Amino acid sequence: MFWMLLRFYCTLLIRNFLPGESEIALPDDNDSHLRRYTYHYRVKRNWVKNLWIGSSLLMICFPLLPFVLGLGLFTSFLSFAILDETA
Repeated sequence: MFWMLLRFYCTLLIRNFLPGESEIALPDDNDSHLRRYTYHYRVKRNWVKNLWIGSSLLMICFPLLPFVLGLGLFTSFLSFAILDETA
């Protein structure tokens, strides 16, 4: 019990020196990852997250190796296609 409390308070102490999780520095125009900060990219990332959750549930329901590998490769392809910067 003592170690858990000690760990908890040490974690709180360390978090005081770190920046906030929601705090993002404003990107400059020369940043190569500028598109990652846009609203549309976050929407796409949310779609990909939901796609992976759905395919993971299918993989859990049907634990056959060919199905899991095929669905995993197909989901990877769709994820890259959705997050492609040219679209």
